[in-house]
Amino acid sequence: MIHEIRSDVRAIQENKALYQEANFADRAEALDLIEFHVIDRIEGMLCAGSQTEELVALKQHAVQIRDQLEEINQKLFQEFRAHIRSGNCTAADLKRQFDERVERASRERSQDDIGYDSLDMFVNGLLRIDVAPQETRKREPEMVFYQPTPARVILELVERANIGVDDTFYDLGSGLGQVPILVNLLTGAKARGIEFEPAYCEYARQCARRLNLSRVEFINLDAREADYSDGTIFFMYTPFEGTLLQKVLGKLESESRRRMITIATYGPCTRQVSDQNWLKRLDRDAHQEFRLGVFQVHDV
Repeated sequence: MIHEIRSDVRAIQENKALYQEANFADRAEALDLIEFHVIDRIEGMLCAGSQTEELVALKQHAVQIRDQLEEINQKLFQEFRAHIRSGNCTAADLKRQFDERVERASRERSQDDIGYDSLDMFVNGLLRIDVAPQETRKREPEMVFYQPTPARVILELVERANIGVDDTFYDLGSGLGQVPILVNLLTGAKARGIEFEPAYCEYARQCARRLNLSRVEFINLDAREADYSDGTIFFMYTPFEGTLLQKVLGKLESESRRRMITIATYGPCTRQVSDQNWLKRLDRDAHQEFRLGVFQVHDV
């Protein structure tokens, strides 16, 4: 097994393409290999007391290569964050980054594959500022544990919901803030995140401030208590369910009587939203939880 691990490390080290900034997707795969198939395996063998001295040296070598590859990524992220902060970053610039770096790999995934990919690694590295904070507030039973929305779903959302600069977009249960930030960067729309957890909300605010995004706002509030009077497009990646979700949908129904709104969903909440008689789904995947659902008000 040591021979196999050593061979994997050597193959990564000798692959010169991985050290070229443009090859983010390949580098992401290599980093995944180093972290989970090299370092983790070595640590397991060390815990079992196997050939300690040789394994320690091999682990140090693997960590050194990992750090070199991550440094290339950090340089890439720093340069592009500076471009965003300057105010000169257009939606075309961001899409070009996705196309050139990682979106090919993302497009190759099946629609039904609900996992994350190298596009998510790119977005996480670009937008996040530190390790995600711990929750500080107890969730109610119908509140769902936070998971980030896959980046490819956000790109699909922007396209299928026809979000434009004149829209006001709401992400209900916005977590660490990636959806509102990306929606704003890709469309210019005013974007607001409603988040129950104070630590997540403050983290998201710091992310937006670091990128100098004046049209992105995060509000630490229970979604049942938020004011949605200026919203035109609402997104939920199953932040809650049951009666709590129904109460929020009731608020959105009230808003729909004043103006046309669009609701987009991802995950298990899609089924409950599909059952609302005041909404019509704009596609035929009503029973597909992990495909983006887009809804509008039924014609009167």
